[in-house]
Amino acid sequence: MLSRRNFFRNAVAAISAATVGKTALAALPELVTQTTAETQAPLIPNTGRPYNPVVTLNGWTLPWRMNGGVKEFHLVAEPVVREMAPGFKAHLWGYNGQSPGPTIEVVEGDRVRIFVTNRLPERTSIHWHGQRLPNGMDGVAGLTQPAIQPGKTFVYEFVARRAGTFMYHPHSDDMTQMAMGMMGLWITHPKGGNPHIAKVDRDFCFLLNAYDIEPGSYTPKTNTMLDFNLWSWNSRIFPGIDTLNVRQGDRVRIRVGNLTMTNHPIHMHGHEFMVTGTDGGAVPPSARWPEVTTDIGVGQMRQLEFVANEPGDWALHCHKIHHTMNAMGHNVPTMIGVDHKGVAAKINQLIPDYMVMGDRGMGDMTEMEMPIPDNTVPMMTGDGPFGSLEMGGMVSVIKVRKNQKPGDYSDPGWYQAPKDSRAHEWKGPLAEATRQETTESKAATEVTVRKPSEHQH
Repeated sequence: MLSRRNFFRNAVAAISAATVGKTALAALPELVTQTTAETQAPLIPNTGRPYNPVVTLNGWTLPWRMNGGVKEFHLVAEPVVREMAPGFKAHLWGYNGQSPGPTIEVVEGDRVRIFVTNRLPERTSIHWHGQRLPNGMDGVAGLTQPAIQPGKTFVYEFVARRAGTFMYHPHSDDMTQMAMGMMGLWITHPKGGNPHIAKVDRDFCFLLNAYDIEPGSYTPKTNTMLDFNLWSWNSRIFPGIDTLNVRQGDRVRIRVGNLTMTNHPIHMHGHEFMVTGTDGGAVPPSARWPEVTTDIGVGQMRQLEFVANEPGDWALHCHKIHHTMNAMGHNVPTMIGVDHKGVAAKINQLIPDYMVMGDRGMGDMTEMEMPIPDNTVPMMTGDGPFGSLEMGGMVSVIKVRKNQKPGDYSDPGWYQAPKDSRAHEWKGPLAEATRQETTESKAATEVTVRKPSEHQH
């Protein structure tokens, strides 16, 4: 989690990284990399048009330089090591030291120049997903440009024409490179006021991505189509995903992009939100309605906004429940209700350490602390103030606090609920349940099914 000390240290580092010496202006923009998985402080713009910066969950914003009125960035495609959770690292491909790559933030109307250096073992390109731009800048290798060969640098240049949340990813050997983690977010802030884009106090963003990494290994299986075993936000899995820390009464925006191979119903506890934007742009107020869950399809972005007026620790997660677990075996049989004491005793004669698992459900596994392979994260894990959360994958917590200072994104710790406002064990008498009297059932209705004799088209 992001501590107060690290928060202020990261803020200073981010501002310093945006300062470029005069000698560098004649060459490529300085290469800025990041290796920590902690959420970095928002990058306050010190050149160019002003805007309210975003906070990238377990990520950061790429610094830029101004050169003749053009905002210049330098992305480097390269192999990276990403800590997906404490004690578990993956060998991925990404940009500037991380997967996903850094968030790019610009303002509507900015002329943007992005230098892309390829340090991968194969050719690549970058597609600016959702942007309006000249066709030759669209980044589809073989269609709109030659591929960027290893060791080469290409330059993309265009005007950020409309405000919104966009993504970037390769369009060269897409399946391999995206399965290895190559992607990032692009935020175009509105220039001046926009009637459909409200000002917010906190603005978060993250990408949905997924991997298939066998327990004990490091590199994803890039040919997997649907049976991924790690469902992540910004290449982090619970309990490695940072919390979203806000002040009570804040207007909060959460931008979520989906670059996995399936849809994700994102569910928020404790509050209703509005979907105020898609990758097609801002949604007019007349077309919005309150939700607590919104489904984000493949290649889509959804922008959620709400007022954080309920104090507490509120879960935010994908509601495909197997996406809230870490690496699991898909072919494990269900043992609930099976009495195998006799069989277990016989197996213990051959395998002394054998344990029965799953006959009462899977929750007990969080307490067994069984040995697992190196570089593996438990399937169900994460500790809260009242024990194990028994979760993994796409889960985080929105922490709403009255005393969280404006601009402070540090973790305030667990919520202390007011007295008598938390569920607790009932120790009083239990009334006997009233049961409905049963009556004799009527004779069953006989149903005759007639099958067609021939198949007709």
